[in-house]
Amino acid sequence: MPFDLTATDALGIAAGCCSTFALAPQAIKVWKTQQVDQLSIGMLGLMQSGSVLWLSYGLLESDVSIIWANAVAFGFILYMLSKKIASMRR
Repeated sequence: MPFDLTATDALGIAAGCCSTFALAPQAIKVWKTQQVDQLSIGMLGLMQSGSVLWLSYGLLESDVSIIWANAVAFGFILYMLSKKIASMRR
């Protein structure tokens, strides 16, 4: 069965790409420099909570663009949050 991409689907995918990959430069910088001093634990925690809530919503609504975008965002945020917590423990 072919996948019919509607204009609404394309809009959702484009929005998800922009929102999700806006996190990529920061995650790459953390990976390269291992510096997390400028990252706020509160911001990361709130972003992670939002990502989980959006992912849950996307799963309940079976909305692929929301699921995909927030699953990827969850990974970026989880990486930065784990590095921040590890840094705080030192």
